[in-house]
Amino acid sequence: MSSHLLIDPPSLAVTPSAIPVPAPASREPASGKPQADSLDERFAIDTGTSHGARAAALRERLAVDAVARDQAGGRPSQQIQWLKDSGLLALLIPTALGGEGQPWSSALRVVRAFAQVDGSLAHIYGYHCATLLGLRFRDEAVKTDELWRQTADKRWFWGNTGNSFSKSLFGRREGEYFVLDGFRPFTSGSHVADMLSVAWEDEEGLERRFAAIPADRSGIVIEDDWDGIGQRQTGSGRVSYHRVRVHESEVLGAAARFDPTAAAPVPSRSLTALQQQSVLLNVFIGSAQGALLAARDYTLEQSRPWLYSGVDRHQDDPWIQRQYGDLLARTLAATALADRALEALDDAWAQGDALGAGQRGEAALAIASANVLAGETALRVTREIFEVMGARSATRAYGFDRFWRNVRIHTLHNPAEYKARNVGRWVLGDGYPVPGTFQ
Repeated sequence: MSSHLLIDPPSLAVTPSAIPVPAPASREPASGKPQADSLDERFAIDTGTSHGARAAALRERLAVDAVARDQAGGRPSQQIQWLKDSGLLALLIPTALGGEGQPWSSALRVVRAFAQVDGSLAHIYGYHCATLLGLRFRDEAVKTDELWRQTADKRWFWGNTGNSFSKSLFGRREGEYFVLDGFRPFTSGSHVADMLSVAWEDEEGLERRFAAIPADRSGIVIEDDWDGIGQRQTGSGRVSYHRVRVHESEVLGAAARFDPTAAAPVPSRSLTALQQQSVLLNVFIGSAQGALLAARDYTLEQSRPWLYSGVDRHQDDPWIQRQYGDLLARTLAATALADRALEALDDAWAQGDALGAGQRGEAALAIASANVLAGETALRVTREIFEVMGARSATRAYGFDRFWRNVRIHTLHNPAEYKARNVGRWVLGDGYPVPGTFQ
C-alpha cells in the first residue's frame, strides 16, 4: 500500500446491505410483564427517525449474543460490519460530504441505546465518532473534508492511538516521512479499525504531532492484549509501531508542545474533551437503563418470593417495589441531566469557530455534572439489581454482571471526584473549568 494520505485500504470494499427494521413488538403480557410496557418505551431511542430506527434494529441484533461475546472478549468483527451496513458510521459527517449531517446528540443517543445491551460496541462507536469529528480541530480543513468524504463513501471505522498521557511513541524525520517506533496503550477500537488517528512525540519528547493513517500500514501491530474486567470487546490494549512510515501529507496540523493537561486556547478547538466525556456518560446512562430493564424482566419472569415475604409473587413484595422505585427514580434523574448535557454539546458544536469561552464553559459544567450523576447512578443500579432479582441471577450464564464490570472499569478511567470539584469551584465563584484533557 502507498503511504500517502488518501489511499483506500483494499480490504474495505463491501457490498451494502440494509439492516431490516423490526415490526413493533407485541404487547401481550408474558409472565406478569405489563401489557403497556412504558419503561421500555421511556428508555427507547426514537424510531421515528431513520437513524433511530436503524440503531434500534442493530441494538436488537447486538443483544442476541452480547453475554457470550462479553465473556469471550476479542474482536466484534461481525458487529462492526453490521455498523458499516447500517450507515451509522457517517451519522455526523456533513451531508455535503456524503454523511447524514446529524448533531452530536443523535450519535450519543445511539451510544446510549447500544450500551443498554453491549457496552463495548457503545464505547467504540462513540469513540469512532469522537475521533472522526476531532480531525476538525487540527486546522486542516481540506484534509479533514477528504477524510470525512472517504469515511462516508468507504464506510471506514476509526480507532485512536493518540493517548494523551503516554510518552511511549516517538517519530523521527526521514525526508518526506516520519518514522515511528514505540507503542500506545488504551487504543480503544483499533483492533477493528480501518483508519487510525495517531499521535507521537519527537525524539526529545518535547513536541507532539498528529496524523491519520490506514490501520493496516506496514509495521503496525495490534497486540490484542486487553484483559480488563469490563468492556471486553473494546480492544483497549496496546498498538505497537515498528518503523511505521507516515508521509508528511498525512500529518494533520503543526507540531504542538507536549502537555498532557493542556487544551487549545481557542474554545472551539478545545471540545475534544467534552466529546469524549459525553461518550462515557452516555455509556453509563445506557448501562444503567439496560441493567434496570434486564433486571425487571428477570424479576417478573423468574424471581421467587422470599420465604417470609408474605406474598405469592416476588414483584408484590413491598421491599422489591420500593427498591425498583428508588433505582428508577435515580436513573430518570441521571437521564434528564444527560439529556441537558446533550443539548449543551450540540449548541457548543454548532457555533463552530464562533464559540465563546462562556458557552464552552457552560457546556463543560453541564457535561461534568451529568457525568458525576451518571457514573454514580450506573454503579448503584448495576450493583443493586442483584438484590431485587435474587440469588439465582448471580450466575455467569445470565451475564448480568457485565453491566457493573463495564461501568466500573470506565469510571476508574474517568474519576468523578475531579468533575465534582470543577462544578463545586464554579458554585463557589471560581469560574468555569479550565479547558484540558478531561474537562
